[in-house]
Amino acid sequence: MSLIGYARVSTDLQDTPAQRRELKAAGCTEIHEEFASGAMRVRPVLARVLSGMSRGDVLVVVRIDRLARSLSHLLEIIEGLEARGAHFRSLGDPIDTTSPQGKFTLQILGATAEFERALTRERTMAGLASAREKGRVGGNPGLRDRDPEAIAKVRRARDRSYFDKLNGDAQHWLPAVRQFRPRLPWEDVVRIINSRHPDAKPWTVERLRRASARFVKDGLLDRAVLDRASPAQKDDRILVIVAGIKSSAPEITLKQIAARLEAMREPTPRGRPKWATSSVAHLLERARQMGLLKNDPVQRK
Repeated sequence: MSLIGYARVSTDLQDTPAQRRELKAAGCTEIHEEFASGAMRVRPVLARVLSGMSRGDVLVVVRIDRLARSLSHLLEIIEGLEARGAHFRSLGDPIDTTSPQGKFTLQILGATAEFERALTRERTMAGLASAREKGRVGGNPGLRDRDPEAIAKVRRARDRSYFDKLNGDAQHWLPAVRQFRPRLPWEDVVRIINSRHPDAKPWTVERLRRASARFVKDGLLDRAVLDRASPAQKDDRILVIVAGIKSSAPEITLKQIAARLEAMREPTPRGRPKWATSSVAHLLERARQMGLLKNDPVQRK
C-alpha cells in the first residue's frame, strides 16, 4: 500500500510547505503539488494522480477542501478511486475509506447529498404549485417578450451549465483528445474513449467535436485538435491506437490489449476480427521503435 499525497493552493502567491510537512509526517511516499482553484474540476496534476492510482493505494490530503469544493465532486473522486481499488484519507477530517469508521462517515455524506437534492426538488415543485394557484404563468417574462438582454442571459447560463457538465466528465474524454487528435480521425478517438469507459454514456463523433470546440474556446485545448486528421496508412493508424491503449494502462497485458481491440471492433492488419497476442506484441515493438512508447516491459499473460 502506497500513501500518495496531494497538496493544492489557489495561487502562486501561496505555498505548500505546511501541507507537504503534514503529508510527509503521515507517511506519504509521493507528494504532488498543484496551483489551481478548488472550484476547477479539471486539474492536470490531480487528473494525473488519480489515473496513476493502483489497487491498495491511498490518496491523502490535509483537508477535504484541498481536493474538492463540493460534496458531489468529492464523492465523484472517491467513487473513481474505489473503482480502481484505491482509497482516500483526509488528515483533518474523519474520512478514511480504509477503515470501517471512515466508510461510515462517507455513507453519511452520500445520504446527506441525496437528502439535499430531494429537498431542492421538493421546494421547486412547491414553488411552481404556489405560482399556479396565484395565477402566475411560469417562465421568464423577458423571454416571452423576446427581450434581447434576457435571451442573452439565458444563453450564457445554458453555456455555463454545458461547460460545467463537460468539465465534470473531462477525465473520461479530455486525455484521449489531447493524446490522439489530430493524429487519428474523430471516429477512432470516440471508439478509444468508449472502450476505456464501457459503463459511461457512449460518446458520438458530433458530441466529442462539440465538447472539444467548447474547451478550445476557453483555451483549455490546443486549437490544433480541431484540425482535419492527416491521411495515414492503416498500419500506422493501428500503431497509434495500440500505443495509446498501452500508455493509458502501462500494466495491461497483451491478452487484455487484444480484448480491448476486439471490443472496439478493430480488425487486425489482415482484416480478421480476432487478435493474437503475438500480433499485439509485434505492433507494440514497432510503436517503441517509432518513439510512440517508452521501452517498458510487456506483460504476456
